[in-house]
Amino acid sequence: MPQNKFQRLMFALITVIITVHAYVFFSLYVVNGNTLMTANESTSVIEAINKQGGVMMCGQMLPIWAIILVEFCLAYCLEIFLGSPLSFKLVSKIFDIKETHPVIFETAIICATVGIMCPAMSFIAAFLYYPYYMGFNIFTLLANWLKLVCFNFPFAYFTQLFFIQPLVRTIFKLIFVRNTKNKNKDNETNARELAGVN
Repeated sequence: MPQNKFQRLMFALITVIITVHAYVFFSLYVVNGNTLMTANESTSVIEAINKQGGVMMCGQMLPIWAIILVEFCLAYCLEIFLGSPLSFKLVSKIFDIKETHPVIFETAIICATVGIMCPAMSFIAAFLYYPYYMGFNIFTLLANWLKLVCFNFPFAYFTQLFFIQPLVRTIFKLIFVRNTKNKNKDNETNARELAGVN
């Protein structure tokens, strides 16, 4: 697990990179795929997106890479400044980190993070993907937000708990445990050299 600020930022970065791609795929293919294919008389979702010139965001068509970039920036900032700190504080109020098994503590943090990030990102998405060409109505925005939370929460919960976080932890351990082992070996070698032991 992350031991310092840099590692926490890298852990969040790896998480958000994987998560944003999963959610864009989920949103475009699973939630809106049939609608896109029907509206554009296409046989595949990507063909439908290309026919319509991209995906509607903020009242204009943008390519998928721009959608991913915008959502990545927003999700990363939200994760760093709200999701991670708040979920750790919430879980620490319930569990004592020193007395709780690490798996239970980490699972509780994942659940708390989903409980915070899913409604927050769904609210941002309700603004980004709002059909502005129809005019703005606060009740339509709130209905879209609730609909997005209902679609995204089950997906978020199960993918974060059983797929994304285990994958992120594995990647993180491969990157940082190796660095920690190398640093420990270097420190041990330096200590031996200073002591004059071979």
